[in-house]
Amino acid sequence: MYDDITGRRRDFTQAAREDRPDLALLCLMVAAEAGAGLPEEDIDAAQIELDRLAGLLPALGRHAEPRRWAEALAGLLGERCGFHGSPADYRRLESSLLPEVLRRRRGLPILLSVVWMEVARRAGAPVYGVALPGHFVVGFGDPAGRHVLADPFDGGRTLSEEEAGLLVAGATGAPLAPSMFSPAEPLEIVLRVLNNIRAWAAARPERSDVQLWAVELSLLLPTHPARLRYERAELLVERGDFVRGARELEEYAAVIDPVEPAAAESVRQQALAARAMLN
Repeated sequence: MYDDITGRRRDFTQAAREDRPDLALLCLMVAAEAGAGLPEEDIDAAQIELDRLAGLLPALGRHAEPRRWAEALAGLLGERCGFHGSPADYRRLESSLLPEVLRRRRGLPILLSVVWMEVARRAGAPVYGVALPGHFVVGFGDPAGRHVLADPFDGGRTLSEEEAGLLVAGATGAPLAPSMFSPAEPLEIVLRVLNNIRAWAAARPERSDVQLWAVELSLLLPTHPARLRYERAELLVERGDFVRGARELEEYAAVIDPVEPAAAESVRQQALAARAMLN
């Protein structure tokens, strides 16, 4: 059983620092945290399922037209296997966990895109993730040249850039910028998966345990927002670990003091209040 927390965190840290991080493996390690352990055979089974799905694709070759790859993935995963999403999936933690997405064939846009990318990559397709604000999609082909976008959440429907812009506007109200179509790196994708889990848990105060482990995994990534340290400290206090929470608040205050002295003082007052709860 892959259930030792120290071992899980060590392995996650090591996997995140590989020269070419394995996106599927990192997503499976995230799922292991959700269940406080994941049998190694389940991790192997998920990888085998991705291999199996890739073997069902036609042998198109990397130089096939991007649209042919997009249509092949949509035909297999979207139509034949039934992978897609719905608004209800945003309310389920399982929608952010790769083994559950493979089992249920439902998930958030980013996890469905992980399935699309990992299956396509194994089949030799030129595939990449596109982290649009509010909605993750996949691209086939050359990001700087001929390419096609597809939306796995909608069964793999192909999108023009104008349609992608409407998705962004509908989700965030923001206009589309060319930089938004840049390929997303594996660690960016993992951080975004963890952000989704944090947001899910933050809306459910009774699941602060989930928010805490999602923050802690995010902090193990080589690059992460510094403010996550503050979020972790607040969660520790909220969960009754006043000593560690206060100490981490003080450490965070020391980090931001040179640039935000007023904010640092406010955080120090929070640390004092946390220590006072011990009396």
